[in-house]
Amino acid sequence: MDNLKVFRGILSFTMAFLLAFGSFCFPALALTDEQKLVSQAWRIVNHTYLDDTFNHQNWAQVRQKALKAPLEDSSSAYEAIQNMLKTLDDPFTRFLDPQQYRSLQVNTSGELTGVGLQIALDSTGKLEVVAPIAGSPAEKAGIQSRDRITKIEDTPTENLTLDEAASLMRGKIGSTVSLVIERDGASTQSVIIVRDRITLNPVIAKLQKEQENNIGYIRLTQFNANAPTELAHAIDELEKKGADSYILDLRNNPGGLLQAGIEIARLWLDPNIVVYTVNRQGIQGSFESFSPALTHDPLVILVNQGTASASEILAGALQDNHRATLVGEKTFGKGLIQSLFELSDGSGLAVTIAKYETPSHRDINKLGITPDKVIPFEPIKLQEIATSSDTQYQAAVELLQETANSEQLAVSSQQ
Repeated sequence: MDNLKVFRGILSFTMAFLLAFGSFCFPALALTDEQKLVSQAWRIVNHTYLDDTFNHQNWAQVRQKALKAPLEDSSSAYEAIQNMLKTLDDPFTRFLDPQQYRSLQVNTSGELTGVGLQIALDSTGKLEVVAPIAGSPAEKAGIQSRDRITKIEDTPTENLTLDEAASLMRGKIGSTVSLVIERDGASTQSVIIVRDRITLNPVIAKLQKEQENNIGYIRLTQFNANAPTELAHAIDELEKKGADSYILDLRNNPGGLLQAGIEIARLWLDPNIVVYTVNRQGIQGSFESFSPALTHDPLVILVNQGTASASEILAGALQDNHRATLVGEKTFGKGLIQSLFELSDGSGLAVTIAKYETPSHRDINKLGITPDKVIPFEPIKLQEIATSSDTQYQAAVELLQETANSEQLAVSSQQ
């Protein structure tokens, strides 16, 4: 009898508990497709994002808030994802709708249509030019690295995402777009650019006779999938033509594929460390060069404020390994690595998953790389690059001449 009373007491308590909290033990309501998309995006960031504090906030609460909002169609789901990502305060972690995601996946060695600008958000959230693409309408219009774009047509850029800004600048070949530009030390100006087809040829190479040197001049404009092969071919051709030293021009090179930067560093390096990567757990990985360099001739690298991302990986690797001397201005300072993730409806995410350090463990994010010889940039026309009017180039030529003279003296002293 006593046992029966105890059982009834337990049963009564259990029923009361279920009445009060019973909703937790029934299956949750099925998520809509829009909610599933938002949840998928949240999980990707939750598992891979570099900052495990998620910008010092409760990431689970961010998801709950996003799912409480009405999600009636894909547009509302996209907006919810974008709002989640904005809380991270990371302009490089961003949402891409299906069209943007497909565009980003297209091989960058092909052709693009637009103005030809690489853009980013600076530390204050302003839209900033990383670099104009070589030969693009933007470069021909005089747009420079670090210019701030305050308006696109009549739309202020203050609250635009990178993708929204890029979308406004895209358009048909021959159409025009008006940009309002702010530049340090200059008055605000409105620039009208004619959109065009942009051919992305990443390597420009030629042999230049400078004083007593045969200089192999190579200008690398971006790191696409074909860049390592094309640059290796350029070195091979210049060697056959008698190059005895090199200038690698990375000015206004906004970067591109991480792997391309690593493979190009390997072309110049004997076995050594190229770059370290650091993930959210603080675990370090490394990429190394394993084979002899294609050439051991003296090398100078030209850099400026538009030298960013994979360009900085290359410049940092060759500087730290004492393979090259850097000339020019401090680089942009983008030391973060993004990875692309496809969502269930064909849209995607670019997520910051790691940071990189140079072989001497320098973290250059937001700091940049200081060249061995600082030479201020003086505005020149496109056709004046690598000529007597190009002061940074001339400084590199003089440096290579000094190196050649030192080597000749060393040989003479041994005889």
